Amino acid sequence: MKKLLILSFSTLLLLSSCVSKKEYAALEAKQKETQDLLNTATVKLNSCLADKAAITARSTALEEQISDLRKNNDNLQVLSAKGASNIEKTLESLKEKDLKITRLQDALTKKDSVTLAIVTSLKREVGINDPDIEINVEKGVVFISIADKLLFQSGSYNVTSKAKDILAKVAKVVNSKPDFECMVEGHTDNVPYRKEPLLDNWDLSVKRSTSIIRVLQELGVNPAQLIAAGRADYVPLVSNDTAENRATNRRTRIVVLPKIDQFYDMVEKEMKNLSTGTN
Repeated sequence: MKKLLILSFSTLLLLSSCVSKKEYAALEAKQKETQDLLNTATVKLNSCLADKAAITARSTALEEQISDLRKNNDNLQVLSAKGASNIEKTLESLKEKDLKITRLQDALTKKDSVTLAIVTSLKREVGINDPDIEINVEKGVVFISIADKLLFQSGSYNVTSKAKDILAKVAKVVNSKPDFECMVEGHTDNVPYRKEPLLDNWDLSVKRSTSIIRVLQELGVNPAQLIAAGRADYVPLVSNDTAENRATNRRTRIVVLPKIDQFYDMVEKEMKNLSTGTN
């Protein structure tokens, strides 16, 4: 551009010496017009160059975005595949746990059904009209509470003949359930007891329990199903403040329950399987 200006200026100087003023003015106007066109072209060129740079930068940015999107899409596809696999595994695990819960519920339902059947059998065999005999369900097990006046003479641990008739009916129900155990609990009032060879209420409660167990064994109950227990006077039904209340607390409770080791082994196994997610 500088060379062009110098050339134009030199031409003007040269012509000014050999052309008229009118011709010089025309040439000068032409030269100005050319310069204006040159300036306009330069501005447009610079603008185009700037636009090109902007377009190039935008294009580069778009290409980078496209590349990132492709990478993200690939990652999403991988994550989607992993997610679907994890969902399938989770659903399968939930199905397995639901099956284990159902099996556990079935076991508990079966136990409850058997318990109800035992209660029905006992009430039918033993009878429910005697106020000194109570048959009920407590914490999922069946118990028969019999007043001691039906079982023993006062201060004695020898089973009466009348008691043997009642125990024969209990034995019939227990014998029909070989998978159940029969725990005999002896209970006394709070009046201290000491009569050789017994030392205290503990001895009396346990001795009465073992006396009933021997009768049940004689009636054909499998001794492996029998458990002897004495509670002395530490689990009273009512306060020992009257003779009537003390008579209420002197009782024997026969508890008919599933074999604890078998039942809870099953429950423990199922609960362990639930926590570990195994079959």
